[in-house]
Amino acid sequence: MRSSIGLAWTLLKAGYEPNQIIMKLALRRALVGCESVLDVGCGAAPNMRLLGIKHPVGAEGYAPSVEKARQLGTHDEIVPCDVRALGQHFNARQFDACVALDVIEHLPKADGLKLIADMERIAKKRIIFFTPSGFLSQGHTDKDDLQPHLSGWEPDEMRQKGYEVQGLLGPKSLRGEYHRLKRRPAVLWGVLSLLGHFLWTGRKPERAAAILCVKTIT
Repeated sequence: MRSSIGLAWTLLKAGYEPNQIIMKLALRRALVGCESVLDVGCGAAPNMRLLGIKHPVGAEGYAPSVEKARQLGTHDEIVPCDVRALGQHFNARQFDACVALDVIEHLPKADGLKLIADMERIAKKRIIFFTPSGFLSQGHTDKDDLQPHLSGWEPDEMRQKGYEVQGLLGPKSLRGEYHRLKRRPAVLWGVLSLLGHFLWTGRKPERAAAILCVKTIT
């Protein structure tokens, strides 16, 4: 797996804002010791490649994203599937870790709970969710995309399910749809968001824009 310094430098050169880099570093720490990772609802993002995961496999239900991910080579394999039916495509304990980044909030609550159960069955070591802290309204960008938010997930709810929860992306009051900063100039509000993370919301996920939820199977 790529070193923290190497990853941070790569992300900085690629134009990621500091809060996004902190999120990727937290994800990297959560995946230490995991060589095979199922990236649920992966889209066409190269997150697992950036982290240096040895065997990343993607599961994606939106056909344009499947095609783009294959063209870009973001994963060793892309499995076209409805994330609500992971159990039909993957075996128990097939991967070291199962990761869902900005996915579970796009499902109704009942389907989200099923996704949690399916990922906990498929993973051998770790299950990871990254999602807004509580409900965040979000709509379509294209008429047939899967972008609307249909549920919200609170830190206490995830703790009760056995997850460790960390606040990320600074105070939720500063961000809106797609975790974008609401105000300009972006540099100023990005710095304030970063300070808010270190001074407050990193330890108070209820007030954070997003949460990273990690469960280790023992």
